[in-house]
Amino acid sequence: MSVDHYNSEPLILIVEDEAEIAEIIEVYLRQDGFKTLHAGDGQKGMQFFTKQKPDLVILDIRLPGQNGLDILQSIRAQGTTPVIMLTALTDDVNKLLGLRLGADDYITKPFNPSELVARVRAVLRRTIVSVQSPTSNTQVGRLSIDHNAYVASWMDDNGKNEVLPLTLTEFRILAFMARHPKRCFSRYELIEACLPESDALDRVVDSHLSKLRRKLQDAGCEGFIETVRRVGYRLWPEH
Repeated sequence: MSVDHYNSEPLILIVEDEAEIAEIIEVYLRQDGFKTLHAGDGQKGMQFFTKQKPDLVILDIRLPGQNGLDILQSIRAQGTTPVIMLTALTDDVNKLLGLRLGADDYITKPFNPSELVARVRAVLRRTIVSVQSPTSNTQVGRLSIDHNAYVASWMDDNGKNEVLPLTLTEFRILAFMARHPKRCFSRYELIEACLPESDALDRVVDSHLSKLRRKLQDAGCEGFIETVRRVGYRLWPEH
């Protein structure tokens, strides 16, 4: 089911301390059929997030009291709700850090409000599995992926399935690669398939893959994702 076929309007939480910017975002989102909530600081943002369970969060980095990246970590600790980071900071270090913590997209100020709305729709579409999809489960060696439930699990030596604690972006990357085991994917292909509307850098993909490998390793799987030098990455289930 696509965003356009929601039974109710998606709820977008905007955590932004600049009232004028928040108001512009709200106006454009509401014109496009979204419901909105606005929080002017991180504490109120987390209260709204916990109680109202929004479909997506637009989160500023520079917030009074609590840094937006700390808020992102708190959101990720509670689940995989999509998050778009909004900030005036353009340096790659902050961009990389934000995406490593599980942000789904990143847009810098000043921005085109219509583009932000398009990003919101694009991120929401990526989080909703089409009911027309012919394949809802993928099995690669000991790895099982439920595309409808957004759950990946690994079978240990005793035959017990352990759910992998993946962020939404990590799940997308793993699920995408699992559809074509042993095929080598370039960083560009992974960005286009899993973060198509973001301006992610190659090293951001490297960071996601590094964390994904670590989580697989913690579950008892070493070497499941291989690096192909000067090319990219591939799944190799014969480990």
